[in-house]
Amino acid sequence: MTNAATLGRLASLDSNTVSDALDFLGLPGATYGLRPLWDCPKIVGRASTIQLGPKTGVAPTVHLISPVIDAAATDDRVLVIGGGLEGISCWGDILANAAVAKKIRGSIIDGVSRDIEGSESIGYPVFGRGVTMISARNRVIQLDSGKPVEIAGVTVHEDDYVIADRCGTVFVPAARIEEVLELGERIARRQDGMVAAVRAGRSVAEVMHDKEFEAIRAN
Repeated sequence: MTNAATLGRLASLDSNTVSDALDFLGLPGATYGLRPLWDCPKIVGRASTIQLGPKTGVAPTVHLISPVIDAAATDDRVLVIGGGLEGISCWGDILANAAVAKKIRGSIIDGVSRDIEGSESIGYPVFGRGVTMISARNRVIQLDSGKPVEIAGVTVHEDDYVIADRCGTVFVPAARIEEVLELGERIARRQDGMVAAVRAGRSVAEVMHDKEFEAIRAN
């Protein structure tokens, strides 16, 4: 299956359904606390991982995240940024404009952003813990990229799959994407049927009984 087809299937689901599929498979990936920082659209793509940390030296450095944006060569990238410091920005509108120019799909920050109106004004999705006005300059630097990063308690690898919407952010290991999609699509069909049953007057206690969810494993 092509990358575009896989991303299309993932985009047809939502973060709740993907989280449920991961639960059934015993996989980590669902996070808590990373929310849209403006009323932005869903993000679906592949992770470009970035590790940040506090600046300890005094020498000038390349601005954090900018090398990864410059290197982006495909249109499926989502920037997954770990190591943000409390109250200190690790995203802003200049980076957002650069990301749009490189066809990057959005940013997931385990940290906070400034200039959020700038990202909103160009339609660039940003998910994170909150907003601030305090600059990263001389406070935060990029330590590494393309390596595993810890995001809200989940280890994310380069090229893992990402889905983020109004309910939050979920990461799917690249090696498990097919089985997660297959199960997620099965869950979505089952839940659509459950909604239809409730609307038709069937008892919600029956419809939402554990045995109904467990039946997902069989069909």
